[in-house]
Amino acid sequence: MGFRVQRMAEEIREEVSRIIGRLKDPRIGFVTVTRVDLAADLGHARIFVGVIGDAAERQKTLKALEHSAGFVRRELGKHLRARVTPIVHFSYDKGLDASDRVAALLDEVKQADAKAADAEPEPGDGEEPR
Repeated sequence: MGFRVQRMAEEIREEVSRIIGRLKDPRIGFVTVTRVDLAADLGHARIFVGVIGDAAERQKTLKALEHSAGFVRRELGKHLRARVTPIVHFSYDKGLDASDRVAALLDEVKQADAKAADAEPEPGDGEEPR
């Protein structure tokens, strides 16, 4: 991805975050725009979002975002300095699920290490240290 495309993708990410914050659709929950994949010709933008909630809440929010894609594109066109405003598509960022899973596994390991450390006898409790 070229520098111009990266710069434009970051600008789109910031602007779409602001636009989503102004949407009044009650189906849209707490949404975070995580990244934007922009086509090399700047014609299409895939906007990856994170949604707090269960799978049903996520689907409801993504459906509402896709429904408002035309409005988001129009508002984006007002604020971007580009000849063409990209067509926007919303997708759930599955990387967030993976990072949540890794964090949970690290917590489990940390708790297991703490339990193992508590179970070991300390030197001076009648046993000789090795």
